[in-house]
Amino acid sequence: MKESLENILQQKLTRKEFIQYIGSGLMVLFGISSLLKAIQTPPSKKGLPSGNTYGSQAYGGRKK
Repeated sequence: MKESLENILQQKLTRKEFIQYIGSGLMVLFGISSLLKAIQTPPSKKGLPSGNTYGSQAYGGRKK
């Protein structure tokens, strides 16, 4: 394991390849963290609006 890590670190990279590796690593890092966050948070309950909000009253005004 240590030898393979040393081989990876000793490779010659162009600037373009380096930026691609860093960019893909960041995308993986943020993608995994957002996936874990989405799994851990319970889904919100979205019911009918209550109170005096848009869509909470009958069409054309209040119900009589």
